Amino acid sequence: MERSLAVLTSGGDAPGMNAAVRAVVRRALDCGFKVYGIYNGYEGLVSGGEAIRPLGWNDVGGILPRGGTFLGTARSERFRTLEGRRQAVRHLVTLGVDALVVIGGDGSLMGAHVLAEEWPSHVEALEKEGLLGELGKVPPSLDVVGLPGSIDNDLYGTDMSIGVDTALNHIVRAIDDLTSTAASHQRTFVVETMGRHCGYLALMGALGGGASWVLVPEEELDLRWHHKMIRAIEKARAIGRPHQMVVVAEGARHPDGLPIRTEELKKILADRLGIDVRVTVLGHVQRGGAPSAFDRILATRLGVAAVDALVQAGDRPLRHMIGLQKNRIHMTLLMEVVEKSQAVGQQIDQGAYREAQRLRGESFVRTLELFKTLTRIEPAAAMQGNGPVAILTGGADAPGMNTAVSIAARCLMNEGFPVVGVRDAFWGLIRGEFMMLEWNELTSWVNRPSSELGTVRHSLTEEDVQRVAETIEKHNIRGLIAIGGLGTYMNVTTLMHHMPELKALAIPMVLVPATIDNNLPGTEFTIGGDTALNNIVQDLDKIRHTAGATKRTFVVEVMGRQSGYLALMAALASGAEKAYLPEKGITLAELNEDVAVLRASFQCGKRMVLYLRNENASKHYTTDFIARLLEEESRGFYQVRTAILGHLQRGGVPSAFDRILASRMGSAAAQQMSTMLRQDQKEVLALGQKGGDLEVTPLQQVMEEMDVREGRPKRQWFLELSAMAETLAKHAPACSVAGSE
Repeated sequence: MERSLAVLTSGGDAPGMNAAVRAVVRRALDCGFKVYGIYNGYEGLVSGGEAIRPLGWNDVGGILPRGGTFLGTARSERFRTLEGRRQAVRHLVTLGVDALVVIGGDGSLMGAHVLAEEWPSHVEALEKEGLLGELGKVPPSLDVVGLPGSIDNDLYGTDMSIGVDTALNHIVRAIDDLTSTAASHQRTFVVETMGRHCGYLALMGALGGGASWVLVPEEELDLRWHHKMIRAIEKARAIGRPHQMVVVAEGARHPDGLPIRTEELKKILADRLGIDVRVTVLGHVQRGGAPSAFDRILATRLGVAAVDALVQAGDRPLRHMIGLQKNRIHMTLLMEVVEKSQAVGQQIDQGAYREAQRLRGESFVRTLELFKTLTRIEPAAAMQGNGPVAILTGGADAPGMNTAVSIAARCLMNEGFPVVGVRDAFWGLIRGEFMMLEWNELTSWVNRPSSELGTVRHSLTEEDVQRVAETIEKHNIRGLIAIGGLGTYMNVTTLMHHMPELKALAIPMVLVPATIDNNLPGTEFTIGGDTALNNIVQDLDKIRHTAGATKRTFVVEVMGRQSGYLALMAALASGAEKAYLPEKGITLAELNEDVAVLRASFQCGKRMVLYLRNENASKHYTTDFIARLLEEESRGFYQVRTAILGHLQRGGVPSAFDRILASRMGSAAAQQMSTMLRQDQKEVLALGQKGGDLEVTPLQQVMEEMDVREGRPKRQWFLELSAMAETLAKHAPACSVAGSE
């Protein structure tokens, strides 16, 4: 029997909701479901009629870059009533719908749970009233799957909600822009973010934007909290930072529970410090605009997982939310999600702040502690002797390198360790070219692109290793933090192997993964990868804008070296029809099939097709070759163009994700270095993020995960998403592929 599924978006809109709807619809159609879209949330479900319409493959084409939700969302007082929910059940039963996917916050998910619980009683009442007519077999229960859609990131059961990353990028860009004008006028800004009961946006925005102070609902403030804030800002001004940024979540409270108002903050700062203070309330700007690459991919993964859960559940009732925990799909009972999400607000109301933070999760608590550390730290009055710690950025530059250097150096300085930067990576280490890192300068590095220290690709020779040892001994370098990609890992491995015979090399070393290629062992994410992915997706969106009425294929070449991460994830986020990856290679048979599919798609009305090719997907089947082949076989029926994005992918200021990752890794690198120096350890360690946790592993063990000949890890988690990308991008059946992607 054909199953029917309905999907709706509810509550506040969130960037990425359209991507979730697209994934649900296309995956469901591919699995044999009949799919309905419910317009205007629960209000549309109660109204029925034109508010509930069938959705086909092409109805969700071209919506990936669009913000908000094309299904619409609205508050529904009628759905809160028993009669309203009975009407909703009647409309679903009439259409034969036995599964509902709801994308929204805790209130929306609670509504779905209640509807599923009441389903049997509503069906019975409708049958008694004769309102179901001759429908035949009525679904005995309603399966419900929720997807977290809330920019506040206040839902239990998922590390990230749909829309959060986009909102966070809006916030850090706003702080960047305000910092420019604050510096020009030596002003202090108070920036208010959304978050009635959750300080995630404020906290992460403050960390990523390099703010001086943050106020969040989950943190208990003592009676003299404003005195601490004033002293911190006075210290910052005293060491040369006349402009400051204070970030406050809209739900932040005084110790007595009353809300902290931005105008009140402005008055405190202006009166106590005698400075010019301005207030900026970001408001709904945070939830607008095109979704980030992360949000598109997150929403797509969750949407596909929702349908898969319905298929796999069989006859078992399903009332769960699909979330992402530690980068893996995770299911949580709807009631548990709602109860624990709402419990945070209740704990805050009762003054149980420690419990509220516990419910937020370890990552939130660790980040709050990190930010507190960064706002408290200052250059130690007396630096410890015995030489400095050196920091270098190696290989190709990656957005976020400066953030990592800034955080690591300041954390070490706070511990009393002098820090020097190595100019031009290993070239500088060979030649002894160092620069003193100044506290005031480092505080402004958080949002800078590229690398202020400089990066040079160079593989160490035997002679180089000897000179590095001489430099370390001459300048009495006590430890090394190396931030970079595979070349940096290989060079540090070379130094490690020479430690037994060159005693000067026997110093603690910490590696921080930073490369847009995301091709390093021991970590699922590298600093710079998210920014590059956003750059690619934004360019692909612009290419799609050129579709017009012309039948045109674009073959777009992206970076990645021997890793297909950027190509595959960009295809998933942009809806590209194909991604050629080095892990799979390219065959002549595959190209022949692509030619046939391409011609058929344009014959069926398609106007634009995007093929992505990793720069090393094939030695001989180059981007130009594929374009020429496709155009030759087009017989003039469609045009073919190429676009090689090149260094555009690694340019620009780092994204919020990369800044936060770099901050966490920079802090962890400094902590590991400090511990090893104090305990006189000579280990060589590599940092990595697996799931949501930072891990520290001996470099030798990490390199065992690497396929050095292929230039990528032996196992790459993102390849699991390859089949998903192909399914969602394929053409609709029965020659009906009109419309974009």
